[in-house]
Amino acid sequence: MYTQIWSKYLPIIKILLKRTASGDQVLDLNRIDFERAGTGRKAGYKFTIEFKRGRVANIISGSLLASDLAFSMQEDANIRSILAENHFTVSLNTKFQLILKRVADSGE
Repeated sequence: MYTQIWSKYLPIIKILLKRTASGDQVLDLNRIDFERAGTGRKAGYKFTIEFKRGRVANIISGSLLASDLAFSMQEDANIRSILAENHFTVSLNTKFQLILKRVADSGE
């Protein structure tokens, strides 16, 4: 449902993932894109995805928006290779800001 919307943001998400080496990155999204495609519930637009070694490490099945983003990111070969190298969290807040963070490994 949301994969088409996420696909237009993938090029900038890739750049921002690379920039997380120097700090957290924020991408302002167009709220209207998501409200047109979705049910219009604001509360449903908040999520966090945790990527460890390129795989989703937390439960996101309750959010179609998060699931579609994770799927889209893992389908992109360049993003998939970036995700495989580090531990990231990707969060969306109620202001439609996508926050990308590189998490320091705790020596797992």
